[in-house]
Amino acid sequence: MSESVLVYGVGVAGLATTKALVARGYSVIAADDTVTPAKRSALKSLGVELIESPDARRLEALVDSVDSVAPAPGVPETHDVLRLAMTKRKAVYGELDLAYEWEQSRPGGPRPMIAVTGTDGKTTTVLMAEAMLRAAGKRAIACGNTEVPLVEALDSDVDVFVVEATSFRLAFVETFRANSSAWLNLAPDHLDWHTSMGSYEQAKARIWRNVRPSDVAVGVATDPVVSRHLDALRCRRIDIGNANSSYRVRDGVLECPSGEITAVTSMARSLPHDVSNGLVAAALCIEPGLADVGSIGDALTTFVPPHHRIELVAEHAGVRWFDDSKATTPHAALTAIRGFEKVVLIAGGRNKGLDLSALAAGADRITAVVAIGESADDVAATFSGLRPVESASSMVEAVERAAALAGTGDTVLLSPACASFDWYGGYQERGDDFARCVRELIATKGSKKSSAKANSATSSKKTSSKKTGADK
Repeated sequence: MSESVLVYGVGVAGLATTKALVARGYSVIAADDTVTPAKRSALKSLGVELIESPDARRLEALVDSVDSVAPAPGVPETHDVLRLAMTKRKAVYGELDLAYEWEQSRPGGPRPMIAVTGTDGKTTTVLMAEAMLRAAGKRAIACGNTEVPLVEALDSDVDVFVVEATSFRLAFVETFRANSSAWLNLAPDHLDWHTSMGSYEQAKARIWRNVRPSDVAVGVATDPVVSRHLDALRCRRIDIGNANSSYRVRDGVLECPSGEITAVTSMARSLPHDVSNGLVAAALCIEPGLADVGSIGDALTTFVPPHHRIELVAEHAGVRWFDDSKATTPHAALTAIRGFEKVVLIAGGRNKGLDLSALAAGADRITAVVAIGESADDVAATFSGLRPVESASSMVEAVERAAALAGTGDTVLLSPACASFDWYGGYQERGDDFARCVRELIATKGSKKSSAKANSATSSKKTSSKKTGADK
């Protein structure tokens, strides 16, 4: 008789988990708090029953009927399904554990895994590492908290997995480990998912739960929490940001024990966090012997950061406009703000239960603020008495107000420190709308300028004609 599993939540990761379980002969039941026609159709094609929003009695019966529970990453640790699973001593399997255990039994042996966690910077560091591995001739795939869950990536013809490991995915880890893994930072986030900051920290720490002496752990030493956990490990440890680190910047050049990697000025973008992320990714790839220094340097000189992460949208009349819509926490926004000297900040949206007053730490680089969305009042209160603040009721208005506040040499930065779900369906949509509004504003200004020049030229001709007639 096959093992039975309740998959709770059938979004991208939950559906991928369901498919992988069915393919491996498990008996699967699925449930979701929000069932759509697409979800129902996908589960029907797999021959899996999908139960919508089970009440307390039905949910308890479901948990009783299975051997284990596999929650999707979006199912918070406070959810009743997890409470019941713990009470009834049912095994709880997250995506990372399932994928890791299946990969360990792969014919021919398991393939290497690299993993990255942290409050901010995960995606960029994962993509950097993927680019480095590909430059070294390896077939690599960025997976986990990407468009490709790790359980799905297992079926890919690749040499190395580069796993973006969120706290949601790490929270229930018991067996998952990576040959090299990094923890970038820790700041308040996802407190609507975790029960406390302590719970959030412990979830992140599970990336190093199963390290072996031969594994590599990379931590950013400037974060005291990360540094504390790194110091407690019994494996090969590398700290980034320490003056004595073997991966560092010296005289404007990124270097490692194997030699010079590349000059900071050779990087496509070299804000402070870009350099730090580049050093982390380099250590993740070099230390386990997956890439050489030359390949790392080649990748860093051509790597372009992903969309909506401090992305240059336009430059006009001495003002640069950047889209950092992905910054949904104060910590992420401060990282962006500190990359510039003079910032007109557009911030606000749907707060995730975080303290937005932390943004005031960046006031020394901010010249003015435009507050938007549900948390506009909180953003305004944060900068009250510190910097000029205006509020906007739409992105069009926000861009217009920012343009009026910005002067030559300023950077207008959309770095909201909040989620986007008050006005948009996601941070990508918010960033795209910001970019559209900026380009339309610049085009309008250019059109008005051209019109003004034309009117001036016409006026000059008329004046000239009148003078000529008078002379006659």
